[in-house]
Amino acid sequence: MGLSALWGSSFVLLRIASPALGPVVLATMRLGLAALTLMVLMTALRHDWPRAHWKEVLWLGILTAALPFLFFSYAAMHLPAGYVALLNSTAVLFATLSSAWFKEDTLTWRKLAGCAAGFVGVALIVQLGPVDPTPTVLLAALAGIAGAGCYGVATPLMKQATTRMQPLAISASIHLAATVVMLPGAAWALPEARFTLPAVSAVLVLGVITSGLAYWVHLRILRHVPPVAAISPAFMIPLFGVTWGHLFLGETLGSGIYLGGAFVLLATALVTGFNPLRRFWAAQPPVP
Repeated sequence: MGLSALWGSSFVLLRIASPALGPVVLATMRLGLAALTLMVLMTALRHDWPRAHWKEVLWLGILTAALPFLFFSYAAMHLPAGYVALLNSTAVLFATLSSAWFKEDTLTWRKLAGCAAGFVGVALIVQLGPVDPTPTVLLAALAGIAGAGCYGVATPLMKQATTRMQPLAISASIHLAATVVMLPGAAWALPEARFTLPAVSAVLVLGVITSGLAYWVHLRILRHVPPVAAISPAFMIPLFGVTWGHLFLGETLGSGIYLGGAFVLLATALVTGFNPLRRFWAAQPPVP
């Protein structure tokens, strides 16, 4: 729940920073700050760098950090924060399919039905959301889904990596590798960036807390649970993303948010088997 609330706030911060900095500069700054934060921790805790796994780290950095950060930064330029947060929840659906492909989990009819419900929910959000489905909006929505897809597909790969490397070493290495990959593009886009105080403040929080520290915590959890279970908080992120966006940015709550969000929550129950009412029912005394 804590990670969901934290990551939900990241979409509000993206919405603040992306129009000023641009997606490429924003993504690169976020990566660099996360890498710097984790490098300090690596030094303080005297962890070794996974040099023997540099190729794996490079590809994971591109797939789990560089590409999703770039996609979500672009989506945030054209979509409300709550809208992007809802699209991000499809990461669980991609993780379910990817985990089955990599033999990290089994694919059942219930999970397939959950995936279908999730994508119906996303379609409703895009079609009935608080903004008109113009070509630019649709492209931004596709970027958001692509970012979520990167997270989902990479989750079982990250799970496998935690069996060979320490979570902190993985986190620091992939953010450093992703920063290096993004630097040329950031240098090209730098003249168009506007370093306003709100944008810089937002990217500082994004880099240090929601990316660097939170990613390390996420990997520590991933090391001990199945991939789908580790990424399942993504289904709760929309609750916080929509709430924070409405409270702090005054974003409109369209009908698609409610209807599509209901399908996304149904997908959560089907894919993960999570039922928030189960504990309540179990606590009820038997009827005499």
